[in-house]
Amino acid sequence: MMTEISQGDILNIERIKMPVLVVSKYFFNQTGEIIGCPIYKNGEPGALHIRISSDEITGYVQCEKMSLLDMNIRGYSKIGRVHMPEIIDITDAIQSIFDYV
Repeated sequence: MMTEISQGDILNIERIKMPVLVVSKYFFNQTGEIIGCPIYKNGEPGALHIRISSDEITGYVQCEKMSLLDMNIRGYSKIGRVHMPEIIDITDAIQSIFDYV
């Protein structure tokens, strides 16, 4: 049985070198798939590179590198969580990729 995955969870995922931030909402994650963005330890802040800091990890979420990941076939573990203001900043940045001019 899969562990519940929620928006804002930070995961270590099998065969992915860097941690991943879950940006998809709970109702989507219930399918066993998530949309996640990698967290790079080093980076530069920018419109699509959002700095996060938690007790477990500090780094830059690279919003333009979001991926659909099938958690039904990958091993994973939760290693942390970001706070709601950071989730809002990150989802706003992702939404800006798709906004109309």
